[in-house]
Amino acid sequence: MSKDAHNHHVEESYRRYDEALKLIPGGVQLLSRRPQLYAPGVTPPYVSHGKGYRIWDLDENEYVDWMMSVGALILGHADDEVDDPVIEQIRRGTAFSVSHPVELELAQELVETIPCAEMVRYCKGGGEANAIAVRIARGFTGRDKVLFCGYHGWHDWYLAANLADDDVLSSHLLPNITPRGIPQGLKGTALPFRYNDLDSLETMFKRNQDEVACIILEASRGASQPAPGFLEGVRELATAHGAVLIFDEVVTGFRLAMGGAQEAFGVVPDLATYAKAISNGYAMGAVVGRKEVMSVAGEMFISSTYWSDTVGATAALATIRAMKRRNAIAHISTVGRRLQEQFNQSAAAYGVPLKAVGRPQQVAITYTDGAPDAYKKQMKDYFVQEMTYRGFFTSFGFNPSYAHNDAAIDATAAAWDEVFSLTADALQKNDWAQRLHGEGSVALFTRLVG
Repeated sequence: MSKDAHNHHVEESYRRYDEALKLIPGGVQLLSRRPQLYAPGVTPPYVSHGKGYRIWDLDENEYVDWMMSVGALILGHADDEVDDPVIEQIRRGTAFSVSHPVELELAQELVETIPCAEMVRYCKGGGEANAIAVRIARGFTGRDKVLFCGYHGWHDWYLAANLADDDVLSSHLLPNITPRGIPQGLKGTALPFRYNDLDSLETMFKRNQDEVACIILEASRGASQPAPGFLEGVRELATAHGAVLIFDEVVTGFRLAMGGAQEAFGVVPDLATYAKAISNGYAMGAVVGRKEVMSVAGEMFISSTYWSDTVGATAALATIRAMKRRNAIAHISTVGRRLQEQFNQSAAAYGVPLKAVGRPQQVAITYTDGAPDAYKKQMKDYFVQEMTYRGFFTSFGFNPSYAHNDAAIDATAAAWDEVFSLTADALQKNDWAQRLHGEGSVALFTRLVG
């Protein structure tokens, strides 16, 4: 593993990235893969392979991976119990002119696992799943307006929120995003409410009486967790106003519990959307929900060739069964709790104003009340830079997986001691300019719930 700036080289990664910028708008397909979000010039923009909790970049640096493909790799990189049946299925064919039985098998598994699931439709990603769910809700209710909270993807229905005011989504996802390319006719169809604020949701219903098709929200996100009675209140308001309640479980599904946030918090929506951890890195998504609501999809044009390809379905089925057999949620929770405890002990010991918060399955890092506003960005950039030098791929948060073990946690905790010692010194001397070697991160993609 890399240990410091002197033996950390990422030239090949950045040579490829410079080439990519000439051919690929923005250089990447997923905004959160941009190196500008980490430590530009230090964090590699490319990796060659991964196994378990480790990845290797194009310059042969090895890292303990705490990001795990934005949380998708719930079991770890290249898990044999998932990959082996996928490879076997690939040899037998991946797409056919009629359906393959794995599509039905996965649907049965999802219905058995997820509290709200009575019927299932597939897709290939989280944003797509949310777009389908919103379409179904509109078809079921005959209404147009959507009340939302949190991040729900890149599609027109969601980004339409910024047509009325291009700052609407700043507190939900994307600061300074203009709704370029979004039809003006969608203005007023996506309306925000505030997380943990039932009054703001009730106000939106009153302003749009009998016009709301659905509520869509993330039940939890990192540091933001539901206050007592909040989700229950959202459920009651949805029912009272005849609106479909959608839980965006793209992040929480198969991570907070096998049944997702709805199992963890005991509040059952009408529809729920899944991707990421459902298939351990393979392209797969799903919309599940009550039969009464889901059945209208059979009368709507919601269709795509690759939504039921055998690769994604086989991977999802294998992932869910492996997680159940291994009791993966319990292990992931234990890893997350240890991470939080070790991080907070180390930060406090060195007087660094940072804290690991949130649920243990999706750990977020926040600043404590004593954090100086003037140095917050430098603290984050320096933390990511120094952890990268020591062989840890991380940002301000952790996505623990089943692959992570005591050795990974112990190595990470030892690195935190070194990095927090340096950070404490930097806070005292205010010599960030001499310490920061990269170009500085850019807040391109901030996922917030409230």
